[in-house]
Amino acid sequence: MLATLISRAQFGMDAPEVRVDVHVGPGLPAMAIVGLAETAVKESRDRVRSAIVTAQFSFPAGRITVNLAPADLPKDGGRFDLPIAVALLIASGQLTGTALPDCELYGELSLGGEIRAVRGVLPATRAATEHNRRVILPRQNLEEAQLVQGARIAPVRHLNEVAAHLRGQEPLEFVTDRRVPEVQKSNPDLAEIRGQHHPRRALEIAAAGHHSVLLVGSPGTGKSMLSKRLPGILPPLSDQEALEVATIASAAGQMFQAENWRCRPFRSPHHTCTTVSLVGGGSLPKPGEITLAHNGVLFLDELPEFSRVALEGLREPLENGCITISRAAHHADYPARFQLIAAMNPCPCGFLGDATARCRCTLAQIQRYHARISGPLLDRLDLHVVMENVGPAQLRVSEERPETSAAVAARVQVARKLQEARQQMCNANLDNAGVERHCRVTPEGVDILELALQRFGLSVRAYHRVLKVARTVADLDGSDCITGAHISEALLFRQLDQLNWGGRVDRSYAGGGGKLPSDQSEVRH
Repeated sequence: MLATLISRAQFGMDAPEVRVDVHVGPGLPAMAIVGLAETAVKESRDRVRSAIVTAQFSFPAGRITVNLAPADLPKDGGRFDLPIAVALLIASGQLTGTALPDCELYGELSLGGEIRAVRGVLPATRAATEHNRRVILPRQNLEEAQLVQGARIAPVRHLNEVAAHLRGQEPLEFVTDRRVPEVQKSNPDLAEIRGQHHPRRALEIAAAGHHSVLLVGSPGTGKSMLSKRLPGILPPLSDQEALEVATIASAAGQMFQAENWRCRPFRSPHHTCTTVSLVGGGSLPKPGEITLAHNGVLFLDELPEFSRVALEGLREPLENGCITISRAAHHADYPARFQLIAAMNPCPCGFLGDATARCRCTLAQIQRYHARISGPLLDRLDLHVVMENVGPAQLRVSEERPETSAAVAARVQVARKLQEARQQMCNANLDNAGVERHCRVTPEGVDILELALQRFGLSVRAYHRVLKVARTVADLDGSDCITGAHISEALLFRQLDQLNWGGRVDRSYAGGGGKLPSDQSEVRH
């Protein structure tokens, strides 16, 4: 006899439909699974056999063929255990499938018949709801699946619960209420940072316009500490953005955590990570760190220590907000609109520009160190910030407490609303036409910008990014036009262009603890 049930595979951000056909016929006892099944799917033969026997059913004695259609779609994971087991019981005449006309089933079986959680439930539930189907899934995945508006979900813990539903003994209860978590984890506060007024301002501008940032400073100046506070001043995720983040996490196999709902992702991969782990890939394309940071922050500490190939892989997603991973037989598109914040030392030893003059790196060593970051990648980083050590006077606890993240976040929210009303996107995402339309500069600002182009040799891309940053500074000031002051402040945050780094370090800053410029007057001179 033949039985057919519906399930879904996981491929990229999509959940394509899979028809689970089970045929029980005469012949020597054997069970074959066909349909481009990976090892984990083929191993379901043993899990299904043990679960059926443990649940007090008879395993059919005959030739069993399981077909997962379409045949050319790769299938992996244990999500097909439950539909295979139920279809096998229906095909062998032990159960009737009349109660499952519009249901999809997902779940991995234990040897005792318990149903375990699987990855990719959220995109599968969204696809099933779009096709007006009900869903039977593991109880551990219920909270994640309930994020889908209009979903009809029956959570189950054991194979016997599905069997009782098919027999009409204990019908499953399908949950229809959408439940959105209200608990949110707290982020570190900017008030914990003493001094560093210039980098704090850069962080506020970056949050207001979704700009990328490069922090340069000696060890212990607070680069990592400052970076971890960026999510705390960003606006909360909208419903659509939060659902996108949860869908990506589900596709990557991460269990849903209610406290992370509406919280911006913060990903901080180690500098030893591979290109595939950073941008995504594999024989079956999987999302990388840049996709897991979608709608959030990607923090790359010790930027020059990352492999050159991995860093160059960031160039396309920084421009387009997505990544296409192509392989010989398959390709997948993943969203990757993240906010990059990177940190690095000024030299190999880390103490170039330190007041103690401990740096003894040669000019050639510093040049090689900075040359690890290519010019095209550096050009795509909107803000370059040089950080200095904080003095004892700034570290001393006083009655005047530094500004909190909540106060900065309020200004950021106002600037974001201005951008949304004007152009329906953040300033950093403007294309060339958008820059010309929305970045109107006063004559004074034009003069300063033209002088900077001649003086520092900025590329056209850097020119547009200066305009975008200046537009954000103007939004924070509540100004319709970009003035000379806004252009000057935007140019202040292109310090690596002005120092002519990236392979051509000024000798006055090398080999003797020379002072790095950190304010407007020093950059101008």
